[in-house]
Amino acid sequence: MKIVNSHQAQAWNGYEGQHWADNHDRYNTLVSGLNKHLFAVAKVGPGDRVLDIGCGAGQTTRLAAGLASQGHAVGVDLSEPMLDRARRIAAEEGISNVTFEQADAQVHSFPTAGFDLAISRGGIMYFSDPVAAFANIGRALVPGGRLVFGCGRDYGENEFDRIWEAMMRHVELPDPAEDNAPGPVNFTNSGQITSVLTEAGFAQVTAEPRESVSVFGRDAEDATTFIFGWGPVRHWLRNASSADVAAARESVADALRTFEIDGAVRLSGPSWVFTAVAEGA
Repeated sequence: MKIVNSHQAQAWNGYEGQHWADNHDRYNTLVSGLNKHLFAVAKVGPGDRVLDIGCGAGQTTRLAAGLASQGHAVGVDLSEPMLDRARRIAAEEGISNVTFEQADAQVHSFPTAGFDLAISRGGIMYFSDPVAAFANIGRALVPGGRLVFGCGRDYGENEFDRIWEAMMRHVELPDPAEDNAPGPVNFTNSGQITSVLTEAGFAQVTAEPRESVSVFGRDAEDATTFIFGWGPVRHWLRNASSADVAAARESVADALRTFEIDGAVRLSGPSWVFTAVAEGA
């Protein structure tokens, strides 16, 4: 397997990928609010061949396979722990028209014009070279094939920031304004994303704003434990003192109590759903 996004590959095949695989239900609950928006726009047809980029544990791939009942869905991801989970769940659910492959979508040799539709629920935010990655995905689509993906919007203006604000009272976190690494903080500007897709050879690029709700846990304490188990949070706090980490945990839990609603911690956040068309040869 050819990999150019080595940093992400290391993370997703290490602690972070294993944490997602072991807690896939919780992560799906966290991000699945975007599912309805993604599939409402994607309009998967019964005969479609669907490519799911950054499929993780495969929830969106399985949903696509169910809609493409006479077609096929292929999920690709860097993380073997997550793909192993995806394969097992698909087998348990008896889904036969789905395949999962470990691949770096930026450089993977997809079959030329092998797919009618490419989708992603946030998995397109981590490319080391987004233009090259989307150009490669475009070559995998038939001329006129569509790309539909969801990603974050307007970081700095959503309820998720309460978590980081509370944490930063006690520990140092990276400044998003100074962080140019691929990730959800740096793939939110619709103009920038449109330019990337256009340069990669896509046309008819549209960005639709959406709102979704994320469930972080049963209560503030449960949600805080989940958040402090995330790979990036563990990385950020690796040099912090145990006292500062304990204070940060208490601060985050206090902030999340405001969002305890009907037996769960629910925070709303803005997102984009992008659509683009592969021009082809």
